[in-house]
Amino acid sequence: MKKILVIQGGGRANGNTAQLVDSFIRGAEDAGHSVEKISLLRNEVKGCLGCNACRYGKPCIQKDSFNDMIPKIKSADCIVFASPLYFWTISSKLKAFIERFYCIAEEDLNPPLGRYEKYPVRDCALLMTSADDFFWTFEQAVSYYKYTLVNYIGFHDKGMLLAGGCGDTNGKPQIEKTEHLKEAYEFGKSIYIV
Repeated sequence: MKKILVIQGGGRANGNTAQLVDSFIRGAEDAGHSVEKISLLRNEVKGCLGCNACRYGKPCIQKDSFNDMIPKIKSADCIVFASPLYFWTISSKLKAFIERFYCIAEEDLNPPLGRYEKYPVRDCALLMTSADDFFWTFEQAVSYYKYTLVNYIGFHDKGMLLAGGCGDTNGKPQIEKTEHLKEAYEFGKSIYIV
């Protein structure tokens, strides 16, 4: 059994992304995993200020929900990042959350790739929804995920579910008209099948 932390980084409370996340969670729980969801709609996380106070043994100076999330991040086996597509990438709420990983980094005296810090190594996955479904719709979001979370932070990629064609952004969620909810359930159920 694995401990999975899902970070829902935006979207409407019962929108396409929320439904995709809930289907993933049902699948993961049916496979026996422990899953906790944190919604950034309900928990404020501000972006990193770059003040470097955390580099001198202090906790992050920002007084928001992130500091309470640190133990959950450190104890999770897998962190699933979920977001609607906003302006061709992840939401600003999710990006702010990722930026704050800086305060849980440790000094690395033998840094790979030119960085000077190391992060707790975790598995990760990406869930995204979009009204559009062009071949390039998720290209920038996928690039950010791969370069930031996998290449730079060093997480192990467990996969992505890129759910395009979920309906007009001005209307009601239409993800139930696609196969994406079934795909999310199966993704959650099989994320740790060898």
